[in-house]
Formats: sequence, structure tokens, C-alpha cells
Amino acid sequence: MTTPDRQTETETPRAGFATRAIHHAYDAYAGHGSLNPPLYLSSTYTFPTVEDGSARFAGEQAGFVYSRVGNPTTALLEARLADLEGGEAALVTASGQGATTSLLWTLLAPGDEIIADKTLYGCTFGFLNHGLAKFGVKVTHVDLTDAANLEAAINPATRVVFFETPANPNMRLVDIAAISAIARRHGAKTVVDNTYCTPYLQRPLELGADFVLHSATKYLGGHGDLLAGAIVGSKDTLDQVRFYGLKDMTGAVLSSQDAFLVLRGLKTLALRIDRHCASALGVAGFLAEHPKIAVVHYPGLTTFPQHALARRQMAQPGGMVAFEFRGGIDAGRRFMNALQLFTRAVSLGDAESLAQHPASMTHSFYTPEQRAEHLIGEGLVRLSVGLEDLDDLLADLRQALNAA
Repeated sequence: MTTPDRQTETETPRAGFATRAIHHAYDAYAGHGSLNPPLYLSSTYTFPTVEDGSARFAGEQAGFVYSRVGNPTTALLEARLADLEGGEAALVTASGQGATTSLLWTLLAPGDEIIADKTLYGCTFGFLNHGLAKFGVKVTHVDLTDAANLEAAINPATRVVFFETPANPNMRLVDIAAISAIARRHGAKTVVDNTYCTPYLQRPLELGADFVLHSATKYLGGHGDLLAGAIVGSKDTLDQVRFYGLKDMTGAVLSSQDAFLVLRGLKTLALRIDRHCASALGVAGFLAEHPKIAVVHYPGLTTFPQHALARRQMAQPGGMVAFEFRGGIDAGRRFMNALQLFTRAVSLGDAESLAQHPASMTHSFYTPEQRAEHLIGEGLVRLSVGLEDLDDLLADLRQALNAA
């Protein structure tokens, strides 16, 4: 398949992030003057001759064959995401979970080991421990906030080191450069879920990681109206993922319509993230001073234990805030039920501010013992701070805290 890589006349070699997010790899004049890239609604593609079809299937001729492995609209999105992350290539999928599973089914085989951080998105934890483990892949959870723990655990069977930073839902950070260096010395691949930050705030490949994952459902799409995922990394490996992990194993193919919507979301990504970060800092500061809150987990606070690491590898501290009540799980539930402007919902990165209680929602299928083992407190609440006026958000938090 072809991937658009033509630099447009409106983009300079040193164009900034927002400029590339809007313009990279699309020439309006090649698209009949259409300001927005075309939406290609085709499942299959025609061949001028049988010989051309044969050459495309063999990978000897550029072109599209079937939308399960490539579509002009998804190809544009892939080119743009690869550019923003600083990667060689990208592959988009039907969800963030589709990205994770397509990549790991390709990288791992029975007898291999994956070392993952202790804190993971609930469905990622489920796939590793209830999916891969059932098929002979050893899953080892290690506290990767201390690189020495990886050095002690890694061994010749380790093929992948996997983590999120910041971690969902408790905001723990992992030193990408340190972990990637150890993994590389031992011949393992480093996979970083960059959903919370997006490439606007953090680019793991530039810090030594091998692959970056995204749930593009979140900040990249930005409007809560789509499901999408993405992988960025080396072209050779992503070609394997495309034709094996995606085409054969998961079938998690992104529709051209949703690719079009993610491209739309990228146009405002920088503006939105700036607003998310500014409001999240205000929310975190407010919560940190409230007597009912035991601790606030936010990389932008100087009291955050990994504040120095956040300043080193993140451009801004992000739009996600987590905090823990002194009253535990019951106080968390009372607070959640009292919210009026914050919406009780999973997901994140939308224009609307969202709140969720992991022990009752995303991580409810963990036992209390598992939640404790994986550092998810019973009274932990996670906020995705949206684009509303900060004063209105603080007023809602204030009244809900009074009810907690």
C-alpha cells in the first residue's frame, strides 16, 4: 500500500507541531482543491491488469488492495501520526486495545516473557493476564518506576517491556530513557502507551523507546465521538503487524470515517492540550489544599514525588488528575454521586470533564488485593479535566467535596 509522504507547499522542513498536525502529508491541490482530505469509502480497490494485482499482493507495486490492510484516508492519518511522534511509520487500528493486541500478538510467542509495569489500564491488564498468559507467554509485573527493578528481572526470555507513563489511573511516571536503555542492552523491545500525553507533550521514541501506542479515542480524537488506536515505530515491524497482527490475528481495522475524525481532532490538538493542562493544574492545586483529600497525584505539583522526572520528559504535566480521599471507597462514591458538571464516565481527553472511581468502574474486576498490589487505592478518583471554564469546574468540585 502507499503511504502519503509528500511535503506540502504550506509546510516547511522545520514546521512546528501544530503546523504539521494540520498540514503534513496532504496536498489540497492534488485533492481537487479540497481543503479537507477526502474520505475514501471503499472496502476494495481495482487493478488495471491481473499483473498489477499480483504485483500489489506481492508488495512489489505501491497501491491499495483491500481496506483491511490499507485505505487512503487511514494512510494519511498514519503518515501524520508517525511525523508527530518522530517515528518511521505508524499503523492505525479500531481502538487502543486493538493497537495493543495487534502489536503484542506480533512481537510475542509461546515461551517468551513480557515485563509490564505494576499499574496498567484495566483492559491491558486483562489482555496480558487473561489472554497472553493463557497462550504460553509469561507475564511479569515489576515496579518500573525504579529502573533497578527491571535490571534485576529482565532475562534472556524477555522480549517486551511494556508500560504507561503517566500510568492509568494513578499517574505514576516511568523514566522512558532509563528503562529503554536497559531493555535494549538485553535485546528486548520497549513499548510505551503514550495516550495520556500525546506526542504534543511527550515523544517516547526520541527517548529510546521502540514503539508508541495510543488510544486515539482520547486526546487525539478529542471529542468523544469515535474509537481508534495507533502504533508508531519501525516500518519493518509495523509491516509485520499490519499483515499479521492486524490482518490475521485481531482484524481491528480502523474505518475511514473514524480516521477522518481523528485527522480533524489533530488540527486542534495543541490548542486543546494547552487548555487541558492549564485547567488541570488549577484543579490539582485546589484539591491539594482540601482537608478531605489525602494525596493528589499530578506531575505539575512540586509535591509530586516524580516532579523532576515529569519536567525532564514531559513538555507539560497533562490534563489528568488523580486523588485519594481520607474516607476511602465510601467517600469516593459519595463524591462521585454528588458531581454535577463533571460527568461520571470512563474514557478521557474529551471536551467534557469526566470523573471515574476505578475501584467501582474500570478496575472493579480486580480483587481488592489485586488493586492494592497494583497500587490502585480504594478511594482513588481520576479526573479528566475538560475544556469548560475553570471557575465552574472548581465550583462543582467544591460542592461535591462538601457532600463526600
